[in-house]
Amino acid sequence: MQKTNTTLDELDFNILSCLQQDGRMSFTVIADKLKVSVGTVRTRMNKLIEERTISIIGRVDADKVGFRSYAHIAVFVRPATLKEKVAKQIAKFKEVSFLAMTSGDYDLEVDVMCRDNDHLVEFVNKISAIEGVHQTKTTLYFKVYKYAQPDLNLLK
Repeated sequence: MQKTNTTLDELDFNILSCLQQDGRMSFTVIADKLKVSVGTVRTRMNKLIEERTISIIGRVDADKVGFRSYAHIAVFVRPATLKEKVAKQIAKFKEVSFLAMTSGDYDLEVDVMCRDNDHLVEFVNKISAIEGVHQTKTTLYFKVYKYAQPDLNLLK
């Protein structure tokens, strides 16, 4: 399915805000809170899902299920023309929880969740073996204090 440009209105944002509070909130509860019909909520939700504005998933607490090594990896790519190619390869790895091209000192920012430090070392070695990866710099996260979705109220 192709991603489309979506224009969200206040009702869409209110539905999304309800789901951010409780991802299992029923259409009936959302409709009651927002004073609209259940059918309206269902239609809007289907549109938001179809347009990939929202995905309904269960967020797992990585530490509680056994991921004990969470790290940020700065990746330096040379020549710079290989950035896209390197990013596409890194994106395929299941350990990657966040990947972005950056400005500044390094080219790609990668956050990963690994079982333990041995798993992290294996992962960094896999990245280092990719053609174009010149250097990596790994920073371990000892403790994560906040891991959140964006607050939609900031857009108002």
